Order: sequence, then C-alpha cells, then structure tokens
Amino acid sequence: MLYSIYALVISMVITAIFLPWLIVFMHMHHEGQPIREEGPKAHLKKAGTPTMGGTVFVIASVIATTLVLVWKQSFNNIAIILIIALLGHGLIGFLDDGLKIIWKNNLGLRAWQKLLLQIFIAIVLVLIASFDHFAFALRMPWGGALTGPAIFVIFTIFWLVGFSNAVNLSDGLDGLATGLSLVSFATYAYLAFKQENLAILVFCMSVIGGLIIFLVFNHKPAKIFMGDAGSLALGGSLAAIAILLNRPWSLLLVGLVFVCETASVMIQVTSFKLTHKRVFKMTPIHHHFELSGWSEWKVDIVFWLVQLIFSILYLIIWG
Repeated sequence: MLYSIYALVISMVITAIFLPWLIVFMHMHHEGQPIREEGPKAHLKKAGTPTMGGTVFVIASVIATTLVLVWKQSFNNIAIILIIALLGHGLIGFLDDGLKIIWKNNLGLRAWQKLLLQIFIAIVLVLIASFDHFAFALRMPWGGALTGPAIFVIFTIFWLVGFSNAVNLSDGLDGLATGLSLVSFATYAYLAFKQENLAILVFCMSVIGGLIIFLVFNHKPAKIFMGDAGSLALGGSLAAIAILLNRPWSLLLVGLVFVCETASVMIQVTSFKLTHKRVFKMTPIHHHFELSGWSEWKVDIVFWLVQLIFSILYLIIWG
C-alpha cells in the first residue's frame, strides 16, 4: 500500500508543476477550446479556455506508475496494458484536440477515424494479454463464463470503445468528468488492493493523484479543460482495469453516470429519428438538467454523489 501512496504523490507533484505551465503556454499562444454552437448558449463564454489538460495528468500517471513499479520490481504485462490503454487513447484524444485547435472549430478526427484507432488499441491490448497466458473468459453477472478468444476480443473492443466515448460525453461541464473519474478510479484502487494486484493499485493511485490536482484547475470556472486527450484516456483505462480485475460488468455501476450519459444520447437520437420528438431538452443528459435550471455546480455534485453511491453499493454487494 505504501508504494501506491508514492505513486499518488509523484503524480500529484508532476501535475502540479506542469499544468500551470500549460495554462500559461496556451494563453500566450491564444490556443483554446472551440465551443460547439449547438450546445447551451451559456457555454459560449467558455470559448478560448485552454484545453488538452489531460495530456499532463496522463503523462504524470505513466511516469509515476513506471517509476514505482520498476522500483518495486513489479513492472509486468498488466502495467504495460494499462499504460498503453491510457497513452493510446490519450494520443487519439491529443490528435482530436489538436485538429480542433488548428482548424478553430469543434471538429477533430472523424468518427470512423477515431473508431478505427480505438479498435486498433483494443486489439493490441488483447495480443499483449495473450502473451501472459491471460484467461480469455468473460465472467457473466449471473454466474458462469463465456470462453474463447473471439468472444473476449469482441467484448474488449466494445468495452474500451464504449467507455472511452462515455467518459468523453461526460466531459461537458467544468469538473464533471474529473470528479466522476476520481470516484471510479478510487473504487478500482480499493478492489485492486483487496485482490493484492499491485500493478493496478499503483496505476489507479497514479491517475487519482493527477486528477486531484487537475480538479483544482478544472472545477467551475475552469481554467483548463481536459479535452479528449484526458477523457478518452480515462475511459479506455477504466475499461481495461475492469477487465483485468475480471470484473468487467462492475463498470455498469462503478461508471453508472457514464452509462447514463451515453444512454441519453442514444435515446435522444433514436426518438428523434423515429418520432421527430426529443425526450430530453439536450443531450448528453447533464445539459438537460442544466437547461432545466440547475447550475453547473449542482449538476456536478449530484452526478458525483450518484456515482459514489452506486460505487459503494457495488462494493457492498460484490466487493
């Protein structure tokens, strides 16, 4: 456990040093986040806020994880998988954010380009797992398991793509995705501790350390956004952690708000195509509450509490 605290502190220190520098750098070069016009009008004033802050806590987490596990002589394939999941999805987000800044609009990588890159990363992770004789068995919630590489590969791709995009959808209000991710990573840190999985524990604590410092600068009014570089990285690594802990379905509760954000978009699109009517005022669902009169802080706190309550519920029942 002590080593995981070292990882937390190292990540916090690195993020605390370089995040303010990135904010100043982005302001000096007049680089900021374009705001989509179809979003809430109140968000237009956020245009120009520095973005790509996720780059800092992603790199800090990788450095802290690597240093501590190498020092402990516990750097293994699990650590490699988690680092690739974080860095790989972070790189996709970095490209997406970079294109948005270059073209001065809210369009980055095309959806199919992003999807292909996400699928590629998922396949790479499965290949690395196969070298370590990883059990290709998908444990079902009602007991038993589905076995076979094909099923496992398809599920892994679906889970990584789904949750990397789910966290990305949740990153629409100051501090929202950061706080939600803190709850989820803390839950998995506890589960890794119980399973005595040092690599996952150290990784989770490294991410938590970076997110704690990032939240100081990301809460409302945000001085910097995490961007896709952060949100895709967090979602992809959460999915990888759940699978490596052999608790893939846990994300449905531990990441419940992420699931609801994604479901709201799917419901809205389906309803509009079939009936030309909208179920929500705007999606993802955090915008629905915002347009219903909730402040950003109220949405943040309520959503954080929901994530926390259902994560605790999961630990009580299945922890």
